[in-house]
Amino acid sequence: MTDTTTAPIPTTAAPAPSAEPLPAEPARPPRSRLRALPARWRITAWIIASTVVTLLAVGLIGRSIFLADIEQSANADVEQEAQEFHRFLAQSASDFTSADELLVDYLGRQSVHAGEVIVGAVDGKPVALANGLVEGESSLGISGGDALALRLLGSEEKSGTVSSSEAGPLRWGRVDFAAGDTEGSLLVMQFTQARSAAVDQSVVTIAWVAFAGLLLSSGIAWLVAGQILAPVREVHRVAREISEHDLTARVPVEGNDDIAAVATTFNQMLDRLEGVYATQQRFVDDAGHELRTPITIVRGHLELLSDDPVERRETLRLVSGELDRMSRIVTDLLVLARAEQPDFVRVAGCDIASLTLDIEAKAQALGDRRWQLMEVAEGQARLDPQRITQAVLQLAANAVQITESGARIRIGSRFEGSGPERMLRLWVQDEGPGVAPADAERIFERFVRGGASGEGTAPRRGSGLGLAIVRAITDAHGGSAWVDSVLGEGATFGLDIPAPNDADPVIPLDSTLVKEA
Repeated sequence: MTDTTTAPIPTTAAPAPSAEPLPAEPARPPRSRLRALPARWRITAWIIASTVVTLLAVGLIGRSIFLADIEQSANADVEQEAQEFHRFLAQSASDFTSADELLVDYLGRQSVHAGEVIVGAVDGKPVALANGLVEGESSLGISGGDALALRLLGSEEKSGTVSSSEAGPLRWGRVDFAAGDTEGSLLVMQFTQARSAAVDQSVVTIAWVAFAGLLLSSGIAWLVAGQILAPVREVHRVAREISEHDLTARVPVEGNDDIAAVATTFNQMLDRLEGVYATQQRFVDDAGHELRTPITIVRGHLELLSDDPVERRETLRLVSGELDRMSRIVTDLLVLARAEQPDFVRVAGCDIASLTLDIEAKAQALGDRRWQLMEVAEGQARLDPQRITQAVLQLAANAVQITESGARIRIGSRFEGSGPERMLRLWVQDEGPGVAPADAERIFERFVRGGASGEGTAPRRGSGLGLAIVRAITDAHGGSAWVDSVLGEGATFGLDIPAPNDADPVIPLDSTLVKEA
């Protein structure tokens, strides 16, 4: 006894080639100079540009904040000095008989910081000085400083801002008072040029440090961009290596980031293209192999076509038969080619009892045989009823070919197993010559006809594609095709289709057969 099953063949999604001419590609606008640069340079340039903009923004904003803080600090110092002098007047003014004595005593106690100048004046003339510009100077220590002090002492305003060409900007405030029979003034000046220059010097130092950091970050950006684009370069290399006859090259995939996803998608595209190419090449090879003989026969008979009406009719009969056989071969090859597309089967819930009865009714028209329905499975399963009908009728047609008129052919279906492991088995049993063990191992392959199964028996007729179509249908369902035979005692061909118990609700069976083999 011989019992052979087939393993599922993986399907490959392949778009059908279109014979329509492609539309003319629209003219592309000229690329910008930046787009013309390599991606690695563009990534590095964008990183450098964004870093430069960020550093400039931080530097300018930081400088503005520091300068504003200097101005606020100068104003606060002027106000603090004025408040201290008011407190001194409230506590000690009665101890002095004149304003000049009071100012000399007060300024003698002051310790001024750099950039601060306090001038004491009586009747608009300076009498005492606390100088924080140049230590030990009796004047302001800058060109035009004395005139500037006199101008501020005689000003109607009590405070303000002045920009001196020699000493730069300053903040000032004046306190007028009376002591005894004299009037005096205390002028407080805060020069901010030195502190502003220190801020500018710090900004310059930071700029040099930022420039060094920019050079370092540029190098790092160049290296990182190279690492990021390495898979893209691999895609480019693989695409360059792919030829018309070799689609086996693949891009190495490392990691799980976006670039790895691009490489994975590219490899999947190559898998689909390789599947499409293999399907087309197999179709061309099979068609060329199988059609060569009938074409030669047709050409030979037509070249020797006689004028005798009897011979002409016989020749035309032979030619017509060969053309019919060529048409069946092409149709079967197209079915096998389509079997590798994802929409080859359309799975839905189906009542198996109705399906079995429908198949048995259609098999009656295949030949004058004693058709017997042995078993009928009761239940539902998810499958493509039209494709399953096509496969079982192909097995029935093969049984008709190898048996004589009036022979018995049995058909049946049943469920085996339960739960997720449940299988639907449909089978056709004949009383023909059987299948030799050597043929059973490969009978579901293309163009394998089974040969002579025994002495005196004729070889199987047909293209040798019927059982290959049966196998393609079962593989598309995730099942398998099998044969159980004893040489000289007939054979049983069947399908095993997965039919777990969680099938969808039943839909009405479409009894229209797509194609009968």
